Amino acid sequence: MTGLIVRGSNNIFYVRPLDSSEESDLASLAGKELECRIKGKVLRGVQGYYNPLAPGDKVKIEVDPLHPGKALITELVERKNAFTRFNQKGMAPQLLAANVDMVLCVTTPASPPFRPRFLDRVLAQAERAQIPAVIIVNKWDLHDGDYDVDERLEDYRRIGYRLLLVSALTGEGMEELAALISRRVSVMVGQSGVGKSSLINKLAPHAELKVGDLCEKYERGSHTTTMSRLIQLQGSADAGCIIDTPGVRRLMPDGIGAEDLALYFREFAPLVGQCTYGLSCSHRIEPGCKIMEAVAAGVIHEDRYESYLRLTDELKELY
Repeated sequence: MTGLIVRGSNNIFYVRPLDSSEESDLASLAGKELECRIKGKVLRGVQGYYNPLAPGDKVKIEVDPLHPGKALITELVERKNAFTRFNQKGMAPQLLAANVDMVLCVTTPASPPFRPRFLDRVLAQAERAQIPAVIIVNKWDLHDGDYDVDERLEDYRRIGYRLLLVSALTGEGMEELAALISRRVSVMVGQSGVGKSSLINKLAPHAELKVGDLCEKYERGSHTTTMSRLIQLQGSADAGCIIDTPGVRRLMPDGIGAEDLALYFREFAPLVGQCTYGLSCSHRIEPGCKIMEAVAAGVIHEDRYESYLRLTDELKELY
């Protein structure tokens, strides 16, 4: 029997059996959740990860006839993709979601403050995984016309990212967001406090996710989601799914070296290798650097370039 990982921690995973006639559609879920453990505690194809499985993974299971509601995971079905981050505590890639159609990068114009450098990291990871990404600006009702916020958002739109301006509180933009995620498996990523749980509660009221308060002193959110979890949208079997991920204050990309980072900043990528010093160019001081020339010409936003430099330095220290 094939099942879909809904959530899991400490090597205990909850799996929903999939109807055999609809196994190709992750949104087609059938049956109750089964509590599962990995048979033999070693699963082929998951070596090297901080956690072996993530919501969205499809697995082969054997139902335990002696223990109703429990089963053993015997095999991982090959993933089409995975969205990960580098877990610095465990010094290994951490799976956040698998087999997804879209990454929803959630941010806010205020409360907490707009942080484009976090977005840049999520977008780079999505580029690395070859998963389309959409920027969701929640709490748009709090936007006071800040020029810096508008300028950076417009630059994301200019370089080809889709933006949705929404408010879980007022309902603004929620119909468009619901239409966007319909019939898709989406992973929602964002810092604590940006309102991911509130958005999901609007999109899937049956989820009843806990919503945390914002710390006014530090303008940071509290962690209300402790593990990734797959939530099916209400409606027909193919309505779609959202994978909610724990809020993080800082995301370190996985599988990207400092020397390759420019390839995952989409407006940088076409210029890689065209500098006077070719692929050895650091894009910092060399004459004839096409990326620096693009920054000077306004083709690359100065703040995006600064974000690239900072992340490059962090990746050099990490690897």
